[in-house]
Amino acid sequence: MAMALAAAFGLASGSSQALAQPKELVIFAAASLKNALDEAAAGWARETGKPAPKMSYAASSALAKQLEAGAPADLFLSADLDWMDHAAGKGLIRPDTRVTLLANRIALIAPSDSTATIAKGPGLDLAAVVGQGRLAMANVDSVPAGKYGKAALEKLGAWDGVKDKLAQADNVRAALLLVSRGEAPLGIVYTTDAAADPKVKVLATFPPDSHPPILYPVAVTRDSTHPDAVAFLAYLRGAGPKAAFEKQGFTVLNKAANAT
Repeated sequence: MAMALAAAFGLASGSSQALAQPKELVIFAAASLKNALDEAAAGWARETGKPAPKMSYAASSALAKQLEAGAPADLFLSADLDWMDHAAGKGLIRPDTRVTLLANRIALIAPSDSTATIAKGPGLDLAAVVGQGRLAMANVDSVPAGKYGKAALEKLGAWDGVKDKLAQADNVRAALLLVSRGEAPLGIVYTTDAAADPKVKVLATFPPDSHPPILYPVAVTRDSTHPDAVAFLAYLRGAGPKAAFEKQGFTVLNKAANAT
């Protein structure tokens, strides 16, 4: 009887300890951040001895809508200000934690063995280069990379020629994959995405004034109760992740939303 009670007590005690363990830290992040954030998460685990955060990568639009639908996450990293503003407008983030962390650029890419060339400047004629193929882009109505790309093409006078020749993807990494696999002769992605895939090459980088600034805000979510949420955000603003971001080609801004 004593052994049975001891075993039962031990089981109950173990269950209580399991329940007392904090849930995993969940990060919702734009797909273009994958390489850099995976490295940052691994660095966090090494330096703190804690489990690496669980990363959920997708288009910023999809992640914001998931948050709105009640999906649990502790941090949200968006690839544009609009979707972070959307989350803020719905009361889904803690405004006092919001930081504009990074900046990026967009580029026109082709498979690494492509012989295509592009004449830069206004009047850009992509339709002739695309030919019977498709221009791979993230969704131009909702995904930040697609929206930036469309704005640049409109500014450069190339949109009308290619708007009916698009292969629109759910996120920028999916658009990158279409070009990497040779399924599309051209694509528009972030320069950081192009740098992460040796099977593509950059034909041209779009002028910064051809599209809205490409900025990546981050904030702790309203419903996060994880004790490490604020600490991980602070870590992302530190030296280790800064090196990881810069290695991937991001510009580190690290500017609080209320900074002047």
